[in-house]
Amino acid sequence: MRIDIITIFPEMFEGPFSESIIKRAQQKNLIEIRLHQLRDYTMDKHKKVDDYAFSGGAGMVMMIEPVARCLETLKAERIYDEIIYMSPDGDLLDQKTSNKLSILKNVVILCGHYKGIDERIRQHLITREISIGNYVLSGGELAAAVLVDSVVRLIPGVLGDETSALSDSYQDGLVSPPVYTRPQEFSGWKVPDVLLSGNEKLIENWKHEQAVERTRKRRPGMLEE
Repeated sequence: MRIDIITIFPEMFEGPFSESIIKRAQQKNLIEIRLHQLRDYTMDKHKKVDDYAFSGGAGMVMMIEPVARCLETLKAERIYDEIIYMSPDGDLLDQKTSNKLSILKNVVILCGHYKGIDERIRQHLITREISIGNYVLSGGELAAAVLVDSVVRLIPGVLGDETSALSDSYQDGLVSPPVYTRPQEFSGWKVPDVLLSGNEKLIENWKHEQAVERTRKRRPGMLEE
């Protein structure tokens, strides 16, 4: 899978993409992440990519021309399955979305900034808008890093245990049940006896019951769906 990210702050991705699972996925050549500095595609001598909004108002707006040039350059090299804009009012990211994106071959992610981007970019150049929550960040870079992490971990071969991602919260419409590890007792707090029983059927039933109960308490809307 190849992921191209358009941003004016490529340095913000150095930490998230140079550690842990995403780092290993790149080393295994399971994914290729390319960062594109949007300022390289502006004709402005000062490398500006923003301007005042028509009709006034507070804040600057990212211009259409640099974005269009960057996308034209990328699309001349390959066909993209999705061109995603990280937006506060986009579709809320969920596990189903990450699952669907993980099977794609080529994806572009555009990180907005300032007061937003020229609406014509959204209308004519973007194929999908995604939000990671009902709040506003300073830019789309952190949101893009979250999206990439949620997608990359689902690609076969990325995780050491191929079944690990399949048992994550939300994969089966429930949040995950509680988990425990050694020691069996700490400060009087004990691991549930059923998990030590060795009876796989009892253990699976217990996990399912716990997952349903935890979902009912923490994400009741999931059960309604």
